[in-house]
Amino acid sequence: MANLKEVRNRIKSVISTQQITKAMKMVSAAKLRRAQQAIIQMRPYANKLNSMLTNIMSFSDGQGAEVFARPTSRKNPMMVIITSDRGLCGAFNANIIKLAQKRIQEQYSTQAADGKLSFLCIGKKGFEYFKKRYPQCQMIQDYTQLQTSLSYEKVVAVADRIMADFKSDVTDQVEIFYGRFKNAGTQFPEMEQYLPVAKVEPAQSETAARTMKPDFLFEPSQVELLRELVPSILQSQLYKCILDNQASEHGARMTAMDKASENAEEMLVDLRINYNKARQEAITKELSEIVGGAAALAG
Repeated sequence: MANLKEVRNRIKSVISTQQITKAMKMVSAAKLRRAQQAIIQMRPYANKLNSMLTNIMSFSDGQGAEVFARPTSRKNPMMVIITSDRGLCGAFNANIIKLAQKRIQEQYSTQAADGKLSFLCIGKKGFEYFKKRYPQCQMIQDYTQLQTSLSYEKVVAVADRIMADFKSDVTDQVEIFYGRFKNAGTQFPEMEQYLPVAKVEPAQSETAARTMKPDFLFEPSQVELLRELVPSILQSQLYKCILDNQASEHGARMTAMDKASENAEEMLVDLRINYNKARQEAITKELSEIVGGAAALAG
């Protein structure tokens, strides 16, 4: 059994660690409330805009924004990986990376081997993983500190960079990988197709198609409207994904720190029991030596 000094040092170490995990849990809980409010407010707006864009591109000729809906050959795909800058949030980052890795193995293994797959990483954890794992692939401009002081203007600059690469044929397929927020205790990795714009599947019959097809009235002209509307919607979609990821990160970190604090408490219980046993053992040993010494003197 460990001596008393070793057990006392371990108890102090666990108490110190527990104080840190409890403080991190409180900080994450405060950040989570703000992030949760932001994504709850943003998600319906972004989803409605995305639905509107899909309908317009599916049921009109798309003139003015046809470049964002052109067929793709997937020869030069881009993966936008949104992770956190810091760890201590359980399996949050690992799950996103695992989903992206699975996608590469299933769809882009050839492009990755040829160096034609590119990565745009928002978050340090994803950047470090894919830069080390795929050195032959292009790592687009470093956005690892974007979430430190997140603003819509910064996200617009990233979205504009992605759209510019797509319009100039640098890439022909863009997918976003991020953590989707459900509640404080539940987050899961998600993949969304960003470009080209997804279209609604055609109806099974011509009659149904005629019934479902809306009659859009554009003012100003369709070309002018879509040239302004489509980039704005795509910018909002990326911003929504980043907000989702931030809320997921804080929820995952709060849960991880809560479990760490509970584990520390369980360790403290065991260590205190061991400490008491070691102390009793030391006392018993000393008493035995005193009694033995007294008996020897009496004899």
